[in-house]
Amino acid sequence: MSGSLLPPLESLRDALGQVRMPLLVPGSDVARGLAGRFTNQLDDYVLPRLRDADAPLLAVVGGSTGSGKSTLVNRLVGRPVTTPGVLRPTTRHPVLVHNPADTEWFASDHILPRLPRITGGTALAGTDDVFGLRLVADDHIPAGLGLLDAPDLDSVSQTNREMAGMLMAAADLWFFVTTASRYADAVPWAALRAAVDRNAAVVIVLNRVPVEAMAEVTAHVRQMLAAERLANAPLFVIAESPLVDGMLPADRTAELQTWVGNLVADAATRAAVARRTVDGAVGRIAADMPVITNAVAEQVNTAAELRAAVDTSYTQAVDDLEEAASDGSLMRGEVLARWQEFVGTGQLLKRLEEGVGRLRDRITAAFRGEPAPPERVSEAIESGLASLLVDSASDAARRADRAWSQDPAGRALMGGADLGRASADIHERSAALVRAWQDDLLEMIRTEGADKRQTARVMAYGLNGISLALMVAVFSTTGGLSGAEIGIAGGTTVLAQKLLEAVFGEDGVRRMSKAALEKLRVRVEGLMDEEKARFTSRLDALDLDPELPARLQAATVAVQQARDVEDAQAILPASPPAPDEAAAPRKNWRESLRDWWNG
Repeated sequence: MSGSLLPPLESLRDALGQVRMPLLVPGSDVARGLAGRFTNQLDDYVLPRLRDADAPLLAVVGGSTGSGKSTLVNRLVGRPVTTPGVLRPTTRHPVLVHNPADTEWFASDHILPRLPRITGGTALAGTDDVFGLRLVADDHIPAGLGLLDAPDLDSVSQTNREMAGMLMAAADLWFFVTTASRYADAVPWAALRAAVDRNAAVVIVLNRVPVEAMAEVTAHVRQMLAAERLANAPLFVIAESPLVDGMLPADRTAELQTWVGNLVADAATRAAVARRTVDGAVGRIAADMPVITNAVAEQVNTAAELRAAVDTSYTQAVDDLEEAASDGSLMRGEVLARWQEFVGTGQLLKRLEEGVGRLRDRITAAFRGEPAPPERVSEAIESGLASLLVDSASDAARRADRAWSQDPAGRALMGGADLGRASADIHERSAALVRAWQDDLLEMIRTEGADKRQTARVMAYGLNGISLALMVAVFSTTGGLSGAEIGIAGGTTVLAQKLLEAVFGEDGVRRMSKAALEKLRVRVEGLMDEEKARFTSRLDALDLDPELPARLQAATVAVQQARDVEDAQAILPASPPAPDEAAAPRKNWRESLRDWWNG
């Protein structure tokens, strides 16, 4: 195995580490499971193996409940090193037996880094509820091979089943152990099919077969293996017999022990086994990555749609408020009445139309008689504009809530919270906004007339009145009004306009009115942003990266390309020598290895 696969697989691993699928989107559960499984397999097996192709092989012994996995491991080692479980499920501390020369590799985090190591017979942190890998160094096992006794594939414990699956995904070689009474069980065969899908190296051990049923059971198992594309998988049949010192009799497993010994002794074959399993694992990951990529893209798209629904709702609120502020709607009712009281009976308009020449005369005329205090007009405007803000925010909340409630992901994201109403303090915040905007206008008037002596003097006497006139000018059109209101409002609007023009000129008034409306919009947008944050903060907390689908796709393509190069450059190990002519007609270990590899 060359190192060309390592960089793209490391990039893919980094991208998988960013995968988040928090939204309730169809297909996410399957993709989430795949992402977790691929991440674990890359960490536990593929990347460590690619970083050190010459490392010892890890052979996992797994299979059905009560199939005799532990006794088989003991026999292969040559002495009892693992205790068969008395109660089911079996051991929570899987035993990994290895030669002392391989201790450094198996004791490190190169493989199965998430499992803490236990040496000898020590317990794990004083509890049996935590899985840990118990390491046993033994001279009886040849260097270059580790045997791992895994929990049952069909354990009643889900945790045990998951552990068994994780261990097998981290194996270079899998010894599938079953019995004459359990060989047709569905769960183990499902695991075998998964192994076939990723082209893993598998050896079948049929244990505890009654001598009288040996031929029949063996033939049936071979038929099943052929149907599952495992016809060339090595099959070892062990006749039922009493245990000797917790181990299978040596004569019953002699053929299997020879096969394993020669496998480990042949460096080329050992490398071929690792290469085959790694390539199969990478191929399976690359083939299924589109499922993950598409699911992540759906998460990103769904989040974007939910955010767009909120943005649209509150943008509409801003637009509606701006339209209401400028179409004459505010110049009715209380605001209109207070403005009329402030300017008197129209005497100001009359004098302005007569063209009184001096600025002081025109401004003074605005306050002749007994007008109402400007505070009353300001309060009426504040109340009217604040009410519009509250209504707009409330309408936006209802629209956003309705949009999210119609989407399963949005409904789940709200978590039962009542977001269909504006914030409880919306009235106070709206009133404060209007007052702040009114202060903006006062500052604008001060700034606009700063270089004009006469204007400065006028503002000294009537700054509040001029600011009210500017607000009326902003609310300048008569849309929405009818009948007598149009005539009254129209006249007062002209009055405000002429008053402002007398002080600032036509261009100045036009510029100030536009700026005043823009300042109002900016403040309203700020308020609506605060309101919509009740929705969008839930999306922000998801930490979804919109660029991740593209990165996942690019990483997958890079892995596929590197794998194609590896396949094109691969040189298969030399074929094992031909069997001895004098050998028994049944297949020896060399023939089994050749068929296994070619299969």
